[in-house]
Amino acid sequence: MNDPNDHKYRKYHPYQDLYNVPAQNLYNLPTSPEFLFQEESVNQRRSWSENLQYYTGTGYLSGAILGGAKGSIEGIRSAEPGETLKLRVNRVLNSGGHAGRKFGNNLGVLGLMFAGIESGLIHWRDTDDLVNTVLAGLSTGAIYRAAKGPRSAAIAGVIGGIAAAGAVSAKQAVKRYVPI
Repeated sequence: MNDPNDHKYRKYHPYQDLYNVPAQNLYNLPTSPEFLFQEESVNQRRSWSENLQYYTGTGYLSGAILGGAKGSIEGIRSAEPGETLKLRVNRVLNSGGHAGRKFGNNLGVLGLMFAGIESGLIHWRDTDDLVNTVLAGLSTGAIYRAAKGPRSAAIAGVIGGIAAAGAVSAKQAVKRYVPI
């Protein structure tokens, strides 16, 4: 390894510049989002796949939590006198798990349908506004209850549209009136 020409070449040292860097420069990261293309920075909305994951995931999680709480309360109420503590705990856990799965799956499917319909409407209408959200809520409710008959589908559609409009209005109100 003792080559007479060794002094002509500098040996590679990957960490040589890290020794003299102040610590604040290591953690001085940009706070704004970074985009590869300018078109991405103009669009201030999640993509359709991100929406699909977001609505499905939050629907399932919130449904599982609410259903688990409801099932646990039912399990506590259905306890019979003379049962051991082990039986009572088992009843609460079983009923909470059963209701949590049921509610979680139902709300996850609703979120999946809503995200798909809303993304389709945004692509079809080529605009992103309140109308897309309300139509997606209306369509989701109507399709979800279509098997129960036209009256049930119409009522569920109206409820879905009103819920979607209420959610968007509440989000706008929070953005406007709640200081962050």
